[in-house]
Amino acid sequence: MRRIRTRMGALGVALLAAVPLSLAAPAHAATAPDTTVEEGRLAQAAPQEILRRGGFDTWAEKFGAGLTRATTYAQALRFTEDEGRALWRRAVDRAQGRGPDGGDLSRDDDRPLYWARLSMTRQLRTWQPGFPLSGARRAALLDALERGSRGQDSIDLPAGPHVRRIVVTGFDPFQLDDDARRSNPSGAAALALDGTTVRTASGEPARIETAVFPVRWDDFAQGTVERTLLPHFRSGPRQADLFTTISQGRPGRFDVERTNGAWRGGYPDNARASRTETVPIPAGVPTVRPQPQWTVTSLPYTRIVAAGTGPYPVVDHTSVTEIPAGATTPVERPDGPTAGSTARAGGGGDYLSNEIAYRATLLRDAVRPSLPGGHLHTPVLEFGPGNTDPSGQITDPAFVRNRVAITGQVRAILTVAASEGARG
Repeated sequence: MRRIRTRMGALGVALLAAVPLSLAAPAHAATAPDTTVEEGRLAQAAPQEILRRGGFDTWAEKFGAGLTRATTYAQALRFTEDEGRALWRRAVDRAQGRGPDGGDLSRDDDRPLYWARLSMTRQLRTWQPGFPLSGARRAALLDALERGSRGQDSIDLPAGPHVRRIVVTGFDPFQLDDDARRSNPSGAAALALDGTTVRTASGEPARIETAVFPVRWDDFAQGTVERTLLPHFRSGPRQADLFTTISQGRPGRFDVERTNGAWRGGYPDNARASRTETVPIPAGVPTVRPQPQWTVTSLPYTRIVAAGTGPYPVVDHTSVTEIPAGATTPVERPDGPTAGSTARAGGGGDYLSNEIAYRATLLRDAVRPSLPGGHLHTPVLEFGPGNTDPSGQITDPAFVRNRVAITGQVRAILTVAASEGARG
């Protein structure tokens, strides 16, 4: 992702973010029983209050107790897979009004899932079983917990000719060193929409399945996006008819990003890691060669912009930053890249939201170029007036209203996109 400079200052950093099923577990799955930067933030007051008021404060304790009953690696793996998926299902159910509230935090809140996952990975990372556990096997357990608790391995698109199938992705909260209270509206939308159905303009149902991704450079380099999306991009009876990667962008507006760039700008991620390089494509992933500098959306952006989907304006965003052919200095191009240029920022910047858009559309171009898809930036989710200090309240009425409004408009935008070319 790239920092998008806005009136929000620090909050204006946008989350603008053959078979890979055999890809290695992400590098964040440490081989030594040690905690990560993200897990270290759990000690702060805001994450603990979010867990308690969301009803997720006992998940890690119960998970740790279950781990102690595993006497073999196979038992531990099955238990970890089950518990990761159970956490995702509980977060989705809570967001969609099923089951107990578990606390007084708004049901639409994505943050309890994020902090509960970290409390569980910390348990798993520091667990000392009564049987030998290699670094590689601990990494595999952590990978199973990550994938299951993010919905990445439970996307279940229906078969049949009379339903459209939509895959949507969101992101974790980010910039948490500045304010640990932060939420990500793209993640909230993913929880609210997973497994739901909308009706296209023709009346045809469209099923939405979702997943959430981490704000970590290394996970992306090791193929987490391609590993998740490829099974649903390939042609078949359950193939996706539309995909939309979503992240938080600029204040007060949605952006349909027209062009995505093959460049990582180096802004620190949730692990405080920085990467400045061409977007790396992992081995074993279907891709386009030579690697293109740019990919483009195939979402029906003209129709989306004109549809009047909600309270926020929707912009067809065409600007990029490039190094023109034969030049050495980056320049901004308001109408997209010029021939032969080198990417320095897509419409969504040079951070992980641009990168997920680039990866998803590059994978589309490699395996199914006709598949409609691209990236949508939501408005920045803002706290209410008087609650902008990081030591302030973890929620407020304006914060909840803004998040609910963004999710509702995401649903409306997806309905418009699914209606384009829908089978009658």
